[in-house]
Order: sequence, then C-alpha cells, then structure tokens
Amino acid sequence: MDRAALLAAFDAQMRSDPPPEAGVARVWVPYGAGRVLRTVGAYNFIGWWSLTPQTMGQAADGEATYFRALGQEAEWKVFSHDQPAGLERALATAGFVAGGPETFLAIDLAEATLAAPRTEGISVRRVTDRAGVDDLVAANSAAFGKAEPWRADALAPRLNDGSLALFVAYADDGRPVSSGRLELAPGRDFAGLYGGGTDPAFRGRGVYRALVAARADEARRLGVRYLTVDARETSRPILQRLGFTPLATITGWEIHP
Repeated sequence: MDRAALLAAFDAQMRSDPPPEAGVARVWVPYGAGRVLRTVGAYNFIGWWSLTPQTMGQAADGEATYFRALGQEAEWKVFSHDQPAGLERALATAGFVAGGPETFLAIDLAEATLAAPRTEGISVRRVTDRAGVDDLVAANSAAFGKAEPWRADALAPRLNDGSLALFVAYADDGRPVSSGRLELAPGRDFAGLYGGGTDPAFRGRGVYRALVAARADEARRLGVRYLTVDARETSRPILQRLGFTPLATITGWEIHP
C-alpha cells in the first residue's frame, strides 16, 4: 500500500470534494487569498481548507466567531500531513480546544479478508428500521457511557438513501450489546467505519471484530475499495491486527458556544 498516494486519493475524494450528505450544507468561506470548506446542519465541521501562513489566523478567528455567534459547537479536524504548518497553534489561539489524538487507518478490501470470529451467544445483524436504530443508539450509549437520544432522529431518515449501513450485535436474550456504522459514498473508492463500541460486560469476546468484519463484507459487496477508520487508542491495536494500516494521526479541534 502506497500510503502517500492513498492519503492523496482520500483527500481528493472525501475531504476536498466530500460527497453530498443529507442534513448538512457545505459552503466555501473566503479568507483573503485562502478559503475554508464549512459544513453546517446536523453537525458542524471543517475538514478541508486552502490557507497560507498569512491567512490561517484570520480563518481560525473567523470560524470561531461564526460558530460562537451561531450558539453551536463545531469541530475542525486536522490530519498530521495537513498544511500550513502552525495551523494548530492558530486554532488554539482562536479558542479551539484539542481533543484526544486518533489514528487514521485504511485497508484495501481487494487484498484483505476480514474473517468474522466465533462469538458464542452473539449475533450481528444489519438493522433496517427505526427499532433497529434505537437498538444501535442504546448499544452505543452502553459502550461509551453517555446517552445521545438525538442520534436516532439523525440516523433514521438515512436508512434507505444509500449513504449508510447500520449494524448491531445482539446477545441471546435480545439485548443490543454493540453497534457500528458504515458510512458510504456511492461512486467513491472509500467508505468509513464509525461508532464502533461494545458494552463493557461483553468485551473481550470478539464482538468488535465481528462488527468490523460484517461492515467490511457489506462494503466489499457494494464495490468499495478502501475502508477507513478514525481510531482511538483502544481500538487501533485491534484494527492493525486485522490488517488496517496507519496512514496519519488526527486531532479534532472543537469550539464551544
């Protein structure tokens, strides 16, 4: 895997020209000779920009001011290969706060086989209705220790638009114990794994790996070439053992109202 070439392809297909997405709008915001691609709506996000050392401070201040005035939080996601140098200092000066670092990993589905482990007493299913979405949110809340009931309303309208596949792992008693999303971009080479987490009582039984394998199978069936993950340190070693390759580190810089 040519890491630099793969990062360049991901930047071109998914960051500088992101696929259309329900519930958000995107606009290029100028800052002198530079500009920032701002996403607003269901979530607020900055994932691509064209800035110089002379315009990065203006852009950081401008976006912080915009989202504070909007009364909403936003994230500016910076990859380790991004330019210009010094951007993260400018974000900190503008009031953005760095989250914990993550590792950006990818796997070539044309070359890799992700076999699902045996998970006694657990079944993994793709969910296709609101009840399944509610199960996914319940499993996610148990995994990460925080309730996010709004997430079901955000995900349910996307069940049939081709941009999303949701998977839930169930215990024998019907309890949802783990979940994960497959974010799809029809016509692009990449799809992403998000939200993977397991109820602490069911960890160490291969459930997380089974969810990765199920989503990889679905992505391959749909013609996706590369699967990507923004991984926390808790999941990075597991993903590397499965064959994912680290490509970059990521820091999410957040601004709060």
